[in-house]
Amino acid sequence: MIETLNQIDTDIFLFFNGMRSDFLDRFMMMFTGRFIWVPMYASILFIFTKTMKPKMIILYTLAIALAITLTDQTCATFIRPFVERLRPSNPNNALSEFTYVVNDYRGGPYGFPSCHSANSFALATFMTLLVARRKFTWFIFGWAILNSYSRLYIGVHYPGDLLVGAIIGSAYGALCYHLAHRFDSVKRSDMAGLTSNRALTLPIGIQFTPAIRLHALHISNAGVMMSIGVITTLIIIAAAF
Repeated sequence: MIETLNQIDTDIFLFFNGMRSDFLDRFMMMFTGRFIWVPMYASILFIFTKTMKPKMIILYTLAIALAITLTDQTCATFIRPFVERLRPSNPNNALSEFTYVVNDYRGGPYGFPSCHSANSFALATFMTLLVARRKFTWFIFGWAILNSYSRLYIGVHYPGDLLVGAIIGSAYGALCYHLAHRFDSVKRSDMAGLTSNRALTLPIGIQFTPAIRLHALHISNAGVMMSIGVITTLIIIAAAF
């Protein structure tokens, strides 16, 4: 059974890892970076400051930090040394001969489960439960999926690494959100309303008939995070060409 699953995992990896281009090489290497997403991470604090009281800001910030820490340590400190599954990019893995490695980046020796995937889904799950808006859910999970896929593309993780990492991260994200929410008097439905409140208004044009009127783009609190994420992605795309 395990051998069959491993073979399926390997076949799926080789299929997607082989779908490459110079543009995607550059795009995926930048997208998978941690520091390029710092502005989007910082926008989480913006959402908190616009929707929560100071004590709750500290509580939810610590809850996210706890979710990421538990996720990262579970994957990297406990599971990886126990399972010892070599990354496909690892020279000691026979599969490395058939693996497309981008920029000679091979990561550490073991890759099961993926910390990158786990951390991304921990954040996505936590924020989805907090914001509870459909558009935001599509955005943040789309980001988490693409962030995870980038690890497969550059050759450092099997699909199974990503899947298990996503499950672990989602579980910790949900757990830490519900722990924090137990101390919050604001109802989840009310919080969803607060995150959808207007945060910014940007003028985008003028209408002259029948009277002069200013057209504006209204961005919600949660929309700030989405906007920064989209802008960052566009910057990566432009830089990858």
